Amino acid sequence: MAAILGVAASVPLLLGLRWTLTTPVRPVRDLVELVQDQLGPVLASRSATELAVLAALAGAAEEILFRGVLQVGLARVLPEGLALVLTGAAFGLAHFVTPTYALLAGLAGVYLGVLFWLQGNLLVPIVAHGLYDFVALTYLVRRYRATMDRRD
Repeated sequence: MAAILGVAASVPLLLGLRWTLTTPVRPVRDLVELVQDQLGPVLASRSATELAVLAALAGAAEEILFRGVLQVGLARVLPEGLALVLTGAAFGLAHFVTPTYALLAGLAGVYLGVLFWLQGNLLVPIVAHGLYDFVALTYLVRRYRATMDRRD
């Protein structure tokens, strides 16, 4: 059941990704281009299976660290809401590529923390995070390959 909830919980994250890819907001558009330029060449030769493994490992490792260790640890000594916000902020800082990316990642971190808090099951945010990463990486690779094809 937790895996099914994780799949459903990925929908708001994926809607956020869609907004990120279509918004006219300049700092977000610049971020999308930066990520494509930096990660596109590294990931372009990877298969869908390799991207899925990468996404699953990243989702699991980050959720174990941020929600399972940091959020739980902070909640032992601080109010749960403060632990949630601080963990989200730490998640954003860990993803600091640009201030915009740190902010968006921090918001995603709070969302994933709320999932964990409400469900009491780490598998829910792990699945949501991993699925989001897989879709984002797959889109990034396709977009990068299309850009390279147009240049040829």
